[in-house]
Amino acid sequence: MLHPDQFRVNETWIVFKLNDAPLITDRDGDFNALALMDAASGFILDSSFVPSEPNELSPAEAESLLSNGYSHKKQFPKELIVPEEQTANNLALEAERWGISVRRAPDAQLRLLISDAREAFQEHFASGRAQ
Repeated sequence: MLHPDQFRVNETWIVFKLNDAPLITDRDGDFNALALMDAASGFILDSSFVPSEPNELSPAEAESLLSNGYSHKKQFPKELIVPEEQTANNLALEAERWGISVRRAPDAQLRLLISDAREAFQEHFASGRAQ
């Protein structure tokens, strides 16, 4: 299991899905919420709602997510970790274009790093505050 102490701030980012099941809307279809987080600090650099089908960021969305992350420290990380279970071909291509190496990791190895963000997101939506 990966732990925040294994990383330095802005050295490694993680992109992961915040929701367990798609978020259903009447007008626009179903969505997933993705977060881009610094592995060492747990700081959420950016988040994005993407259609649950095709369940992947478009090239433009991938570029936007990484660019928004960049805006916090004016530098990209050395590494981006993506859960093995998540489709992220466009994101991987965009990261590699910026010289960021991409590593896949089982969701179980990331649990300690991402569980607080997932829990907070799910509590927010369960409370009815997100309309």
